[in-house]
Amino acid sequence: MLLGSQRARRATLALGAGAVALGLALTGCSPAGGAAGANGASGDANTLVGFTGQAGDYQINFNPYSPTKIGGLGTIYESLFFVTNVNTEEFTPLLGTEYTWNADGTQLDITLREGVTWSDGEPFTADDVVFTFQLIKDTPAINTGGFKGEVSKIDDTHVSIAFPEPAFVTGPEVLGKTFMVPEHIWKDVDPVADVLAEPVGTGPYVLDNFKAQAFTLTANEDYWDGAPAVENIRYLSLSGNTAGVDALAAGTIDWQTGPVPDIENVSKNYPGYEAITIGMNQMALLTCSNADLGCTGPQTDPAVRKAIYYAIDRPQVNSLAFQDTASDMSPTFALLPAQEEYISAAIEERTVPSEPDLDKVDELLTSAGYAKGADGIYAKDGEPLKLTIEVVTGWTDYITAIDTMAQQLKAAGIDVTAAQSSWNEWTDKKTKGTYQLAIDSLGQGAASDPYYLYNNNFSTANTAEVGETAPVNVSRFSDPAVDEALAVLKRTSPEDTAARQAQFDIIQAAIVEEMPYIPILTGGTTSEFNTAKFTGWPTLDNLYAFPAIWASPDNAQIFKALKPTGE
Repeated sequence: MLLGSQRARRATLALGAGAVALGLALTGCSPAGGAAGANGASGDANTLVGFTGQAGDYQINFNPYSPTKIGGLGTIYESLFFVTNVNTEEFTPLLGTEYTWNADGTQLDITLREGVTWSDGEPFTADDVVFTFQLIKDTPAINTGGFKGEVSKIDDTHVSIAFPEPAFVTGPEVLGKTFMVPEHIWKDVDPVADVLAEPVGTGPYVLDNFKAQAFTLTANEDYWDGAPAVENIRYLSLSGNTAGVDALAAGTIDWQTGPVPDIENVSKNYPGYEAITIGMNQMALLTCSNADLGCTGPQTDPAVRKAIYYAIDRPQVNSLAFQDTASDMSPTFALLPAQEEYISAAIEERTVPSEPDLDKVDELLTSAGYAKGADGIYAKDGEPLKLTIEVVTGWTDYITAIDTMAQQLKAAGIDVTAAQSSWNEWTDKKTKGTYQLAIDSLGQGAASDPYYLYNNNFSTANTAEVGETAPVNVSRFSDPAVDEALAVLKRTSPEDTAARQAQFDIIQAAIVEEMPYIPILTGGTTSEFNTAKFTGWPTLDNLYAFPAIWASPDNAQIFKALKPTGE
């Protein structure tokens, strides 16, 4: 149900601040360089040490449906199948072994795996599956996919889901992004408010120990597919991206996702490590855009949002903040180049502008009642056009991007400043709507189809009034025509491409006109991992999962595929 710098990314994993975390987490480790250092850092060649971008103390919470969860999707809690959006291969069986749709997409029948137990020893059965789906259906705050199915138990290993209308597009979400929880425990759990410190799941790992600076998952010896070869996964808290680079150089972490100096030469600069870059997350300035739902500030005016869009010098941002690893982007948020075929023919600007257009900025703002003051900043009704962009402390690439854009925007007559805070505070501001702008990225959905990003980030069902928690649509965007188009897409066969495109045309026209998320560039998500210590990492030729350490459940699929080089 999830899911940011290089992130829809870090949105699923907590970040904050804490400069001494590396020493605390790795007391007694010898920071030798290169592969030798990496192999010795954890004190165990069978322990993978990962850095997700967590800065500062972890706050324990393994509730898979909480926006402040710190992990567990795929590792502790499993879905019925593994579904990834980086390839179009068949879904990988997990707790489910087979599934079939009826002809009109109103019934989904699922066969469950036999002999699976929860990590507390209780059997996993169809009752748990029925309970999990019913829990989601009964709890709007966690029902981000808008699940409306009626789930029936046929027997202990078979369930059937009846939908009130064709629901083909829900398949990846239902099968691959719904994480099963045990009824015997969760019948007493509030899925929205409760913090879970002792998670019980069916996955390949269980929680071993937890400290504020690090926590460790250890192999589930009773896992239905056999205990994974990598016995321990240790997540560290560091002080930010710079500390991650230092740890990589010292060989004290095995996997991180984030920028490093001279990113094109990782294998040369960090012996024993390799890197992979995947363009998946579309970076944007998120805005609290909807005054009708309580948003306040100049960013509630579409003209201001579009003026910012036209004021950005994107090549400069890419060079200074992202080492030219970012790529082109469509203002429709159809991912380029994979989803280019879905871009409406009516959209004149199919890609974001690379150069700033100050004449366009002036046209938009003067038409909205702004006039440039003697200080060069536009103002309206005596109030200068000043905005704050929220960013997480330690996200150096995004902080650099904001600093770069701030100079560009000031030259265009718009005054913006960065406000750094902990991940928890940043998340709370976004989800509650108590912000003006925030930098993050919109990740792809359950499959490579723009429907999922649109449904997550632009549907009224996934937002809330300011002060209440918005599950995904933090811009508070709401448009009845978009909601109806999403509803039509949900019941349209994937084979009817013309009918689907007509609905994409409606959605994209609204997105480009209102621009509740201001497009920047498609972020190239780069991960660095220790190939001297472990084999089996994804490659461009074998991209079996999205190789970002914070990407769940893809990271769990990678953990299971890895093997220590000594074996």
